Amino acid sequence: MEEKKLDINSIIGFLLIGAILLYMLWQNQPTPEELAAQEEAKQEQLASEAANQADAEMTITDNSSSNQLPTDSLGLASLKNKIGDFAYALTLPSATSNITTFENEVLALKIDNKGGFISEVRLKSYVNHDSVPVYLIKDGSSVFNLNFATSDNRTLNSTNLYFQPTLSTSGENQVLSMRLKVSETQFLEYRYELKPNDYMLGFSVKSQGLSNVLNTSQDVKLDWKFKAHRQDQSVSFENRYTRLTYQHEGDKINKLSQSGDDDETESDLAWLSFRQHFFSTILVPETPFKTADLKSFDLVKDETIDTLYTKRYEVQLPLTYSGGELAHNMNIYYGPTYDDILSKYDRNLEASIPFGWGIFGWINKAVFSPLYAWLTNYLSYGIAIIVMTIMVKIVLSFVQYKQFLSQAKMRILKPELDAIREKHKNNKMKAQQETMAVQNKAGASPLSGCLPGMLQMPVFYALFMFFPIAFELRQKSFLWVDDLSSYDSILELPYNIPFYGDHISLFPILASIAIFFYMKMTTGQQMATQPTQEGMPDMGKMMKYMIYLSPVIMLVFFNNYASGLSLYYFISNLISIGIMIVIKNYIIDEEKVLAKIQVSKAKPKKQNRFQKKMADIMAQAEAQKEAQQKRKK
Repeated sequence: MEEKKLDINSIIGFLLIGAILLYMLWQNQPTPEELAAQEEAKQEQLASEAANQADAEMTITDNSSSNQLPTDSLGLASLKNKIGDFAYALTLPSATSNITTFENEVLALKIDNKGGFISEVRLKSYVNHDSVPVYLIKDGSSVFNLNFATSDNRTLNSTNLYFQPTLSTSGENQVLSMRLKVSETQFLEYRYELKPNDYMLGFSVKSQGLSNVLNTSQDVKLDWKFKAHRQDQSVSFENRYTRLTYQHEGDKINKLSQSGDDDETESDLAWLSFRQHFFSTILVPETPFKTADLKSFDLVKDETIDTLYTKRYEVQLPLTYSGGELAHNMNIYYGPTYDDILSKYDRNLEASIPFGWGIFGWINKAVFSPLYAWLTNYLSYGIAIIVMTIMVKIVLSFVQYKQFLSQAKMRILKPELDAIREKHKNNKMKAQQETMAVQNKAGASPLSGCLPGMLQMPVFYALFMFFPIAFELRQKSFLWVDDLSSYDSILELPYNIPFYGDHISLFPILASIAIFFYMKMTTGQQMATQPTQEGMPDMGKMMKYMIYLSPVIMLVFFNNYASGLSLYYFISNLISIGIMIVIKNYIIDEEKVLAKIQVSKAKPKKQNRFQKKMADIMAQAEAQKEAQQKRKK
């Protein structure tokens, strides 16, 4: 095989060709003037191309992205493949995230073209604990979406599409129409109507000419996600009264969990309330939703950490077609959780306020709420609490009198009852029979002291529920208190004490001191009436522990509670102590009580049905015991 070698002549030839090419390039290079002219021509060409592109294309800017979607003939065809006939809406000037402002004397609303729903709600008359305007919706805290199917097998979400706004008036009312258009005569519409000085916003979802565009065999899903803004000073206190509440199946009122996460599926939903303690967002359909999926998520995982939101709510509701079109009339309430305002709409919306269940709620709605509202017409809000407390204690003073009278009788009978127990210390059944006989003749019974106390419980619990939800107390000052609906801090702590908090409230301290002396007096009275028997020293010790334990519980539990409630307990216990002293020293004369007992004993006493039945049972038990003892012998 012949060996291939590089020819020297070839090398010389390549070098010569390269040299010639370099010379030609150098010889033909442009002058500096030519370079400047070329650069100027290039810039003019780029500017011309940009202008032509701006004239030929319309762009839509998404809030969540900087990408732009061209809607020229090719781009629109591409979008139509994605969203079908609704691509027409992207060719309109409204196809951008512009805001429409919609307001009256009490509400300021903002509605975004993208999604067509409310992006901000401000209550004009209120501020939060930091003196910042109260926003029920702000910064994406609410997402309202319609998920619907089209006749060409697409599934679309209204939040991704652009509505065209039109403002008009209807009498004194303002009307805002937001239309998602397929053509100028075919559209899906959100219609908002706002009356003067009203918290209730008219809202409807309707379609026109879409029977052939939408898949009417499938319900439209209304999907609303809502985060509750923090408004109060105490996160833990506010979160306790922030709940999703709803009316369903006629007149049933229910609610999701106060703490933690919860979900329910309900039927025949008349309204649902996103309650934020003193403020609420309530969806009120003209006709009940046939089903509803409801969810609530607690966002406050650590109450010692400052937070922006307390709970997140999620609801899914079906919107059905009628005659091939959507036609659903609703209302949305944005305003105070205040009985006087909610009740005027005549939809039982005031039931969303946690007045308490059963008789407790009835007492609050029928007695304390109107009574306190009446008092505040003439008195400051703190003085009104004191006056209402005095009125309640005067009405219940006969109960305390009955309790003290019963205790006085039992205290007078104690030596005689102790003698009976000592006589029959080996026969407890016999001792009990004779004890009941003496008490019956004397007209004294432990139950007669317990029953009056039980009558106070509904009032006690009703007021416990009333003050934390009394909207009248919100941001009302009294003495050193800035807000009677929140805690009255007199000292901020540099650390957080578990269960207590990072501050010291004064009214809970005063209430704890008052309840300590009240319990010391009442416990002493009760122990004086207890019979002397085995086991009673331990009972007495437990009662003494309660004297100290109850004020401590009061102090810790109420440190973050509404100061109006602590004020009530402080005044209530002071009045109770005063009533006890008056009854004991000036009303009940134990010598007269003893004389009445002696007279009562001398009279033949007929047993009532209950007493007779108890005596018969005890007699039978005693007979059985004697029979058993005889058989053993």
